[in-house]
Amino acid sequence: MSQNQAPATGQKRTGRLILVLAALTAVAPLAIDMYVPGFPGLARSFGTAASSVQLSLTAFLVGLAAGQLLLGPVSDAVGRRRVLLAGAVLFTVLSLACAASPSIEIFDAARLLQGIAGAAGMVVARAVLTDHFHGTPEAGRRFATLSAIVFMAPVAAPVLGGAILGVGSWRLVFAALAGYGVLLIAGLLAWVPESLPAARRRSGGVTGVVKAIAMLARQRALVGYVLAASCTGAALFTYIAGSTFVFQNVYGLSATRYSLVFAVNALGMLASSVLFGRLSARVRAETLFVAGLAVAGSGTTALVASLVTTGGSVAATWACLFVTVAGLGTALPATTTIVQSLGHDAPGAASGMLGGSQFILGAAASPLSGLLGDGTVSMAVIMLAAFGLAALSLVLARGAERHP
Repeated sequence: MSQNQAPATGQKRTGRLILVLAALTAVAPLAIDMYVPGFPGLARSFGTAASSVQLSLTAFLVGLAAGQLLLGPVSDAVGRRRVLLAGAVLFTVLSLACAASPSIEIFDAARLLQGIAGAAGMVVARAVLTDHFHGTPEAGRRFATLSAIVFMAPVAAPVLGGAILGVGSWRLVFAALAGYGVLLIAGLLAWVPESLPAARRRSGGVTGVVKAIAMLARQRALVGYVLAASCTGAALFTYIAGSTFVFQNVYGLSATRYSLVFAVNALGMLASSVLFGRLSARVRAETLFVAGLAVAGSGTTALVASLVTTGGSVAATWACLFVTVAGLGTALPATTTIVQSLGHDAPGAASGMLGGSQFILGAAASPLSGLLGDGTVSMAVIMLAAFGLAALSLVLARGAERHP
């Protein structure tokens, strides 16, 4: 093989690896955003209230949180590939269980377990990237590439979900997710080798898992950035859970038109993530996080001001939320880069702390707008409060860096 062929082959392998890791990380946005346009129909199908349907999202987020907290450190002990394959197989089976659920209670239980299974891909994908790229100039760019591909899922998912709902019920959405799980299994078997050699694995079983998390929890700066990321994520989940009712029930958009609104906003996240990737080699991730948080907070503040002064409109609400989610496109990959760098001694545990705390707060925040009335005001106020808490956590993290 020539010298030119060797780098090309290496780049091809890396590209395939990133593609599968992104597909694994996209499990959550796909499993959420594909069925969000069907919330009103799902409520009618089970004869339940909007808040009860939103609790199915909460159940999935709780599963994602618990799964990441457990499976990230487990992958530090047993290796990455085994955990990834088990998660993909179980996600496929549980997607079929969701599709066949006869009641909201069984559906919620299946969603909880589906979230735990889906967490494997999300948490271990970040650890695999850390295994390969920590300490290199490419680290931030690779996380940005992963985020950019992942942000394509919210662009495609609601449109795909709306198309499926146009020809079938919400049950068909989960059948499609099962098919996606089969593709994940094939990609893992073909293109994702083990990235954590046996010599670098942690021992100690459950005790080792607890020790790894405890070691990271003693780093005040890392904890501060995890909290900042979690509050930022809570704002995103509030938007995901609340916007479908705002645009469909308050403003009267159809499921298809709402899917297009959601997809356009997701394109804003994608563009912002690509910008982060281009800037990450020259600008500190901490600076980019501050910028992204400021943009997101400004968009939500403008939405609250619009609602207070004019009562709101489809155009104004859409524009403000576009700015908000564009800011999130920079803020979220920035915090991932920061946390994985600070926790590089135990990448799986660091990834588990980050993802677990994000989804715990997301699970707590996502039903609030429904419980407070499914209105634009409640959604906007909760999001603004979350951004305020994220800013406070950032201040604490920066203080810990200056005075460790």
